[in-house]
Amino acid sequence: MAMLFLYVAIIVVSTFLILYYVHRRRIKDCGTPLGTDWPILGMLPQVLCNLSRIHDFATTVLREKGGTGEFLGPWFTNLNYMATIDPMNVHHMFSKNFDNYVKGPEFREMFNPFGDGLVTNDSETWRYHRTLLHSLFRKKSFETMSEKTIQNMVQNSLLPILDHACLHGKVLDIQQVFSRLMFEETCLLLLGYDPHNLSSDFPLAEVEKAFDEVQETIFYRHYVPRSVWKFQEWLQIGEEKKLTKACKVFDQFLYSCIARKRQGLLISKHNKSGDDVLSGILMSEEKGKMVHDDKFIRDVIFNLFAAGRDTITSGLVWFFWLVATHPSVEAKILEEIEKSFGVTDGENCKSLGIEDVEKLVYLHGALCEGLRLFPPIPIERKQPLKHDTLPSGHHVTPNTTILLFTYGPRTCLGKDVSFFQMKIVAAAVLSNYRIQVVENHPVIPVHSIILLMKHGLKVNISRRKL
Repeated sequence: MAMLFLYVAIIVVSTFLILYYVHRRRIKDCGTPLGTDWPILGMLPQVLCNLSRIHDFATTVLREKGGTGEFLGPWFTNLNYMATIDPMNVHHMFSKNFDNYVKGPEFREMFNPFGDGLVTNDSETWRYHRTLLHSLFRKKSFETMSEKTIQNMVQNSLLPILDHACLHGKVLDIQQVFSRLMFEETCLLLLGYDPHNLSSDFPLAEVEKAFDEVQETIFYRHYVPRSVWKFQEWLQIGEEKKLTKACKVFDQFLYSCIARKRQGLLISKHNKSGDDVLSGILMSEEKGKMVHDDKFIRDVIFNLFAAGRDTITSGLVWFFWLVATHPSVEAKILEEIEKSFGVTDGENCKSLGIEDVEKLVYLHGALCEGLRLFPPIPIERKQPLKHDTLPSGHHVTPNTTILLFTYGPRTCLGKDVSFFQMKIVAAAVLSNYRIQVVENHPVIPVHSIILLMKHGLKVNISRRKL
């Protein structure tokens, strides 16, 4: 049996390496019609050939198929999917018949670094996590903390970095800046901890890098046969070795923060605790409402990091690229800011609050359009519990894995917090600086579960003269 497994694994790995070589040679369309089902290998060759533009490729194929179609992997794998961009199908699975569509065991296996958190859970466990987090997010104290945190970070960290780039004429990777900004802000909101990784000298951020590597490897698991990545996991080679190391680094960081917070609460249990999420969970335990072990808390925080840091970073970086390449939109945003706050030099926008940014209706619309064109989480994965027929007429069974390409609207638990954070950042930056993308800078998505830019977004920064 062991020899048979090894034989199959060798075949799979060899096939994958050959196809990956084809991909590295940058053959874009393989000379075949879109969606071609090859003998034995299925549609995998075309996926690998178009991996650098996978989201555009998938959208093009699905449009040709009327919005919904099958992806068939190699015959010796279980890499078969039903894929859709049909809004009626999405509504059916996420709303009308929500209880029938779950993430399923295969999803949880692929996303095992997320543990038993909101991202991986279904049904009652999912509802429990959502209820717990909703109760924490809806507290006025948490909203106030969120507002003050992003205001302080914009004034004391983000704008000084942009000033430094202006003064020294430096080319800046604005994606890296936003990523560090949101990592630091997320640490403060979730853990009450400041990692101090956002400064003009960009210190080494090992923990942040580890989290990026986790997400990149999870995306890798989506487009290679399960037997390939399980084989790598078993031997601890390639992407799976990188994942193991990255998880160890990030887990050590999280568990040390949890232990430090528990100790701090024991020492000062008669004093008011912080308003961060970790304090909220631990203090509710002190009041006898619930008791959670460190693993449960680790999973909650890990999932919120993915939701809090990367999605906002993605939304901001694509928004600023769109604004920089559409001057008329930029002009309308600036006009709205000036009418709302009487801005003459940008100073009034350095400390906007929640109520202030609610006035910026056009800015809100521009952010929504950016999220529609470049959704931070471009692919959702579902599996039906029972046989069902989608509005498109396609029949699905409990064995069907469905990929939803969400080039369209979606909502989330932290939507309100995310929007006011993005609007505060956008208004402060645009009213004070002109952002120009470096000429010929390649703008393509990275291979990850979050839609970021592969090469970052290199920009020149100049002071705005109003």
